[in-house]
Amino acid sequence: MKVDVLLGLQWGDEGKGKVVDVLTPQYDVIARFQGGPNAGHSLEFNNIKHVLHTIPSGIFHPESINIIGNGVVIDPVIFKNEIEGIEKISGKISGLLISKKAHIITPTHRILDAASENAKGNSKIGSTLKGIGPTYMDKTGRNGLRVGDLLDENFIEKYNNLKEKHLILLKQYNFQFDIEPYETQFFEAVKMLLSFKLIDSEFEVDDLIRNNKKILAEGAQGSLLDIDFGSYPFVTSSNTITAGACTGLGIAPSKIGEVYGIFKAYCTRVGSGPFPTELFDETANKLRELGREFGATTGRPRRCGWMDLVALKYAVMLDGVTQLIMTKSDILDHFEEIKIATAYKVNGSITDRFPYETDALIEPVYKTFKGWKTDISKINNYKDLPIELLEYISFIESETGVPVKIVSVGPDRSQTIFK
Repeated sequence: MKVDVLLGLQWGDEGKGKVVDVLTPQYDVIARFQGGPNAGHSLEFNNIKHVLHTIPSGIFHPESINIIGNGVVIDPVIFKNEIEGIEKISGKISGLLISKKAHIITPTHRILDAASENAKGNSKIGSTLKGIGPTYMDKTGRNGLRVGDLLDENFIEKYNNLKEKHLILLKQYNFQFDIEPYETQFFEAVKMLLSFKLIDSEFEVDDLIRNNKKILAEGAQGSLLDIDFGSYPFVTSSNTITAGACTGLGIAPSKIGEVYGIFKAYCTRVGSGPFPTELFDETANKLRELGREFGATTGRPRRCGWMDLVALKYAVMLDGVTQLIMTKSDILDHFEEIKIATAYKVNGSITDRFPYETDALIEPVYKTFKGWKTDISKINNYKDLPIELLEYISFIESETGVPVKIVSVGPDRSQTIFK
């Protein structure tokens, strides 16, 4: 049995949570493979909005197994709050497994994140200040604490050794902090973490594959935020592309099956960094208000712009996407004209390739489409969509060479059209 992968193709916030929730009944297992509580996966059903940060988006289906993989970084405090929030709605959680090899975000990781970002001044990356970057730095620097270390009788000693290293680093910053309140929360939350089954996830996943269980690997953030292939340095700290599912869950590349790539019908970005199709006019404000484009984790207003086909094709190439999923199509109901950037003009030359230089002067080359100006939020059959939207989708399919298999026409589970 192959493992299918679902990930974002833009700068995150593409609607992965909703789609995973919709697809979960088709799978036995949902497994998060990278990122941490900087993710904000929004799901909506029964007129209630749910935002998940660490826990896989299949958690509201009690018959499914949900795995937090080794590639994820976990903040016990945020994890505890998330569990308590879910259990208020759905009752006691079962079927959640946590990799022993997942790394732990400590209080000083969060302080280092805030101090480092503060020191950058106008050159800020746009960090969520959740301690993600410093945790991944300790992971690659071989200093990190892993979930399995919680079972070690010497855990407190390991924790204090890492804390002392961080405090030495913090002396270089003129940054005020009080670690005590968060540290109290941290050790209380660790007890919650230990109440779940901790697993050797690579063996667990392999056993599930061998037993013909259907597995969906769930990514966080978006492909254009990949640490290697995104718009560096304005990226996240993990590999957000399909390859990250292999290292983040211990899956051999030959075991990857379908790759679902999710993209919005337009583009958004949170934080700093290049955004070639960003708009600064009333259209941007309209997209933001209609699309409720405010960060699920930070609440920050998202930057908005038209669809970027150059960036989309780049992500499709990197990820080996086999099926496309378009979300927030209904937000474009309200526009007379809709644009897609089909190429870039970089330093006077036309290119259809995503550039290395993130600070290059990029001018998008647009193709304009006629809007449909009708409410599609209650349509449930693909053939009933307006001809203008079908033409828009057909153009994206022809340019990417990948079929659009699902169209989301609203935030609720039910507002999902399968082609």
